[in-house]
Amino acid sequence: MTTFDEFGLQPELVQAVTERGYTTPTPIQMGVIPTMLTGRDIVGQAQTGTGKTAAFSLPILQNLRPDRQKVQALVLAPTRELAMQVANAMYQYGRHLNISVLPVYGGQPYGRQISRLRKGVDVVVGTPGRLLDLIKQGSLDLSGVRTVVLDEADEMLSMGFIEDIESILQETPVERQTALFSATLPPPIRRLAEKYLHNPESVTIEGKQRTADAIEQRYYLVHEQDKLAALTRLFETETITSALIFARTRASTAELANGLMSRGFPAEVLNGDLTQEAREQVLRRFRQNQITVLVATDVAARGLDIENISHVFNFDLPGDVESFVHRIGRTGRAGKTGVAISFVTPPQQYRLRQIEKFTRQKMTEATLPTPQDIVAQRERALMDKMEVWLRRGRCVREREIVAELIAAGHDPVEVAAVALKIARAEEKQRPIEQITPVEARPPRGKESRARSYDGRKRTPEPRDRPMRERDGRKTGARSHEAGMVRLRLNAGRAQGVRPGDVVGTIAFHANIPGSTIGAIHIQSHETLVDVPEHLVGQVLDKSGQYQIRQKPVTVQRVT
Repeated sequence: MTTFDEFGLQPELVQAVTERGYTTPTPIQMGVIPTMLTGRDIVGQAQTGTGKTAAFSLPILQNLRPDRQKVQALVLAPTRELAMQVANAMYQYGRHLNISVLPVYGGQPYGRQISRLRKGVDVVVGTPGRLLDLIKQGSLDLSGVRTVVLDEADEMLSMGFIEDIESILQETPVERQTALFSATLPPPIRRLAEKYLHNPESVTIEGKQRTADAIEQRYYLVHEQDKLAALTRLFETETITSALIFARTRASTAELANGLMSRGFPAEVLNGDLTQEAREQVLRRFRQNQITVLVATDVAARGLDIENISHVFNFDLPGDVESFVHRIGRTGRAGKTGVAISFVTPPQQYRLRQIEKFTRQKMTEATLPTPQDIVAQRERALMDKMEVWLRRGRCVREREIVAELIAAGHDPVEVAAVALKIARAEEKQRPIEQITPVEARPPRGKESRARSYDGRKRTPEPRDRPMRERDGRKTGARSHEAGMVRLRLNAGRAQGVRPGDVVGTIAFHANIPGSTIGAIHIQSHETLVDVPEHLVGQVLDKSGQYQIRQKPVTVQRVT
C-alpha cells in the first residue's frame, strides 16, 4: 500500500497530511505527485472531490525555495470560494514549513491584498479577474513564478476566463512548470494545454461510470407547475440532513427558497445577487448546520466543496450533461452515501436519456409520495416523538395541568386527544398540494407534449412565473403569520428587487438567519417583508446600512 512517506516529501509535509487525517494517497495523488515533484508539466483529468488539491499542493510546497522575495507559485481558480478553499488547504499543508499563502479574489478591498504582496508571499491563489487587476496595477509581480496551476480549467472556460488566463500566463516565465486540472477536456482546453504546456504527462482518473456508486439516483416525472409541490412532498418523507437544490436562474432560486419557507421548510439562496460577505455567511451557516437547505445556481455553486450533503435536487435540469455530473458529485463523498433527485418534465425525457448515456448509469424512475403516505409519515413522527417523551418522563408541570383538567371534570382521553391536536397545529401550515399525474411516457428518444390526466392538452405555464402567483396569494396582502411583524423597504420591482436581494441584505446587515424571514411581497416601488417580532428591533437598528444592487434602501415598520 502506497503512503505519503514513499513520495520523498519533507517530514513536515507528511506530518501536516497525517494531522488532516489522510493516510493513503488517492489515485489522482499517486499519479500527479511523483510527476510534479520532477518539475514536469501535467494535465490531470479528475472530478471534484478526488483529492486533486493535495495532488498539486504538496509538490509545490516541497519545491519552494527558502528566502525568495518573489511569488514562486500561482494557482488560478474559477471562483472566490474555490480560491479560498485551495489557499486554506495549502496553508494547512505548509503550516510546519512557515509558508505564506495569499488568496486574492474580487469582492475584497485591494489594499489588504496589495499590502500582503509587498511584504512577500510564497504562493498566490486567485481568480483570473482580480489577478489581472493586480498585475495591471503593478502590484503583482509574477517574474519569479516557477509553477502555475490551472484548477478546474473547464469551469474557467465556461465562465469566459480563457483570455484572462492567457494574459496572466504571458506574465510568467517561459521556463516554468504548468499543471492543468479539469473534469472534462473540451477542445478550447486542449488548445490551451497545447499552447502553454510542454510535453505534459497526462493523468486521467475515470472509472467505468462518471457518477459515483455511492449516489442513489432517482427522477420524478412531473409537470413544470407541480415541481414545488413534488419537492415539498419529498421533504416530508426523505431523511434529509442537508440538501443542495439547483435551479435555473437567480430569480428562480429566490422564488424557490421563498416558496419553501412559506411552506415551513427553511431555505436560503446562493446566487450571484449576494455580496461576497453575504455569500460567506450563508456558506458558514450551511457548513455549521444552522441551515440545512441551500438553493443555488450552477454559477454560484462552482467551486463549492462541502462535505456531508445528504441530498442534491435538480429542481431544474442543467443545460448540459457535464453540469449534471458536477451537481450530483457534491453528495456521496468521503465513503458516504448520497441521494441525487431530478425533476423531469415530459418534454425533457430525451435530455434525461442523454444524461444517462453520458454518465453510463441508469436513473430510477420513482413515484411521488401520496397524500396518504405523508399523513401516515406525520403520524409516525408524532408517535415516535411521544414515545421518546414518555420514556424520558420529564413532564412534571404538564402532569399537573392534566390533573387540574381531570379534576375539573374532563375525560383523560379527551385531554390527551386535545393535546395532540394542539401539537399537530403546525401541520395546517403545510397543506399537501395536489399534483396532476403525468400520462404514460412516450417511446424513448421522442419528445412528448404535456397533457392532463384526462388526455386533454395542457397549456404550459411560463417557467419563471413567480411562485407566489402560482400559489394564489395576492402580492401585498395585508395578512401575515402570527408572531411576525411587517416591514417596508422603499424599493420594489421598478428597482429590480428580487426576494433573494431582500433576504440577503437583511440577513447580512442585521446578522439574522435568512430562514427566519417570512413572506416577501414585492410591489412596484416598495417591498413588504415579514420578520419575527423578537428580531424587529435588531433589523431596524441597522436601518441606513441596507443596500440592494449597491443602492441604499430604508427599512421601516408598517403602521
